[in-house]
Order: sequence, then structure tokens, then C-alpha cells
Amino acid sequence: MKPPAPLPLEEAQARLIAIAPTMPVESLPVEAAIGRCLAEPLLARRTQPAADMSAMDGYAVRGDDCAGPWQVIGESAAGHPFAGSTAKGEAVRISTGALMPADADCVILQEDVAREGDSVTLVGEGPQPPDKHVRRAGLDFRSGEEVLAAGTRLGPAQLALAISAGHVVVPVHRAPRVAVIDSGDELSSSPEKCEPHRIPASNGAMLAAMVGELGCEVRRIGPVADDLAALQSAFAEAVDCDVVMTSGGASVGDHDLVRPALEAIGAKIDFWRVAIKPGKPLLVATREDAGARQVIVGLPGNPVSSFVTAYLFALPMLRAALGSAHPIPRSFATRLGSPLGAVGSRREFVRGYWDGDQVIARTVQDSGAMASLAGSNALIDRPANTPAANAGDLVRVFPIGNGVCA
Repeated sequence: MKPPAPLPLEEAQARLIAIAPTMPVESLPVEAAIGRCLAEPLLARRTQPAADMSAMDGYAVRGDDCAGPWQVIGESAAGHPFAGSTAKGEAVRISTGALMPADADCVILQEDVAREGDSVTLVGEGPQPPDKHVRRAGLDFRSGEEVLAAGTRLGPAQLALAISAGHVVVPVHRAPRVAVIDSGDELSSSPEKCEPHRIPASNGAMLAAMVGELGCEVRRIGPVADDLAALQSAFAEAVDCDVVMTSGGASVGDHDLVRPALEAIGAKIDFWRVAIKPGKPLLVATREDAGARQVIVGLPGNPVSSFVTAYLFALPMLRAALGSAHPIPRSFATRLGSPLGAVGSRREFVRGYWDGDQVIARTVQDSGAMASLAGSNALIDRPANTPAANAGDLVRVFPIGNGVCA
């Protein structure tokens, strides 16, 4: 029986996201929620700023009295507001972030005045409009307003915003438990003791690191031999995980046993093979246990293929499980710094280095070339049947980060 045609990228991504496990909601202290996604909109519990404050160092005066001269009657410092009010002809020394005194709604910059004792005169230009250097109450947000939407991933800035909005804990989706299984007789668990006919088992560490950056709980299993019973045992060990990612054994060779092992444990194959290069033999399945659904993503064994399919498929599915509003990576347009050949019937993702102005494809594109991958920070997206491209042509690239500094 002829296997079904490989799926296009977007269809495979959509199908994976559709079967992503649904993670329960938990409340975490704000600082412990880094990397998680909000399970519901976050509303401000306070107003920021809570009152009018100065945006600059200078002197607070009345807006209808911006020409001076003034008599200094006190000081308002950050955290130490001036207790009184200001009348015409009066000024309060004020620092950045300090509350505006009552009746003052103008800040004269300190470099625009001359001060002798407690007398201040204007020597520069006054602010236009008068409240130019005043941060009005509620400038950032007001109590009751939505400050972060559901599905927002909490990075450092978002955590700071949540705290500023008055939150001690936030509702987020529980991190998926992910098992990463290395499989293959050729794999050696020791990089130091690796015979010529074997290779170090590096894919598991790579995939675990990629998954770990999302904040998932990761369990490493393997390397596992190309043996049906051994693979079934590995899947049994991962039965309590929400997602299982395998590396190797998903193709059609005599020793590719991931699919038979999945069928033996009662897993249902959702789809197999995608129309991309590298990474065609991607396999996706699900299995039910005690009412819970586990998603299995079988990645190719070649390290570059494993990385690319994890980036394009497994990580978006995990982001969806975490509740991300934007789980699929986004590409951007840039110019080629070197020519590229024509593309065949499968969409290609070419390793390259983007320097901020252009992207240059790596010379070596073999799917086993780890040095080429480690020296790249972008995947150049080359649609199927695209003609050859020249330096200067526009292409779309996916940023892969990857520890490469510009």
C-alpha cells in the first residue's frame, strides 16, 4: 500500500497544534512564572503612576506661572513627597520619579534656571506645553485595565509589568512533562569512549535543551537500542509524560522501529512524513492512558534534521500546550549575501548566518554536519520548486538564536 503524500509545513504544524495536550492552570509566584504563558488576561490591580510625577530633575511650579521668578519652598524627592501645595511665585525642588506637589503641574528643567539661595529665575526656555515633563497618573495603565493578554509568554519585561500592576501570583498553564528518547545502535553514551563505527548520543541533549528553554520538565531516556522490546520499554517509562520526543528510528529502514513500537503499544499514528528538507521522516502519534492523551513526536536521527523538525514542529506544539497565543515561529525578510541553487519538490530550510543586514548560507548543508548548524543563527526558507537565487535577492529567514552572536 502506497503511503500518503508528505504533508506541507503549515498543514503539519496545524495538525500538531490541534492535538497539543491541554495543560491545567496553576497559580505561581510572579518570579517563578518566567517563560510560562498566561492562562487568562491579567488586569491591573493598581494605577501606574498612582499620581502625577516628574519625569525630570528640576523645579515644580504652577502651569500658569512658568515664567518665574520663584521662591523655593521645599523639596519633593522620589519616595519623599512634598507635603504642602504651591502658589504663584513658589517652586518646589523636584527629582525624577517624585510626586508633583499639590497645585503644581509644570516642571522647569534644572539646566534652564539659575538659583541663588532660595530664589530661582528662568534663564532657558520653559517647557512647551507646560506639562511636558510631567507623567500623568495612569500614563502606563489604570486599575482594572488589561495589561497582558491571555497567551502572553512571560519574559523579564512582562514579569516586571505584572508586579507593577499589583500581582504577587499569576495564572499560568502547567509546564508539560516531556520525555526525550535517543534511539539507535550506533549511539554511544560516552563521547570520550566512542568507537569509529559509533557516534556520541548528542541529539538527546540538544532536544532537551531546546525543550528546557520553554520551561518544560524534561526527562532523558536512552540511548535505546534498535530493538522493538527496548523501544516499548522506553515508551512505558515515559507513560506519565505529556509529550514524548524520539530521535532516530522514524524512517523506513529495516532498523527504524519507532513506528512498529508505537503501534505495538496501541498508539494511533496521526501523520508520517512532511514535505521539507531536511526532516522528511517526521512521525506524529497519540496514545490514551487513563483518559489522558499523550503526544509522541518521532524526529529524524540526523542531528540537523532533528533540530529543524524540533524547531518547526515540536516546539510550536509545546508552546501551544503552554497556552501561547503565537506558537509558530515567525520569519522575516532579508537579502541573500551569497547565491543559492534551485529547489526541488520539497521545501528546503538552509542553514545560514544573518549579520543584521544579509544572510549567508553555510557551505556545508549535509544533515549530519553539526559544526554547520552550530555556526548558524538562521534557517533560510526556500519554497518548493523555487529557481536559483542570487546575492541581493530577498528571502525569508527563521531566527534560530542558537547561541551565535553577531
